[in-house]
Amino acid sequence: MEYGSIEREIQIEATPEVVYEVISSPEHLRQWWPDEAELEPVPGGTGVITFGDRSTPEASVEPLTVVEADPPRRFSFRWVYDEGEGPTSGNSLLVTFELVPAGAGTLLRFSETGFRERGWEAAVLEERFLDHVHGWDYFLPRLVTYVARLVSTA
Repeated sequence: MEYGSIEREIQIEATPEVVYEVISSPEHLRQWWPDEAELEPVPGGTGVITFGDRSTPEASVEPLTVVEADPPRRFSFRWVYDEGEGPTSGNSLLVTFELVPAGAGTLLRFSETGFRERGWEAAVLEERFLDHVHGWDYFLPRLVTYVARLVSTA
């Protein structure tokens, strides 16, 4: 396995405008992905996402920086870098959500890249890559479920 990028395509039964809000707004992100999210969804905007209870040592707090915010077509950010460092292609991972109108819904093209560029030792690269594959395979279906609930109550 090359451990280079994670790519998924998912059909979501909602307009690109709705999906864009759900992937870029902290109040929506908290419903399907991290336990806490604070970010400004504009290019160059920064924030943090937290998995777990922030008051415990087990919590994972990840800084992120928005790279692209082009509603309702594309939202991307860099994350998994050391706080205090500016994210670059060599020290962070790039997550991209591309939204394509498809019938009455949206085709979400998701990718996460930059694993090999981090320069991690082989075992660490494999572990981190597989951890992210497992994570996105868990969280992306939650995104679909959350959008369906949101649209049905609108």
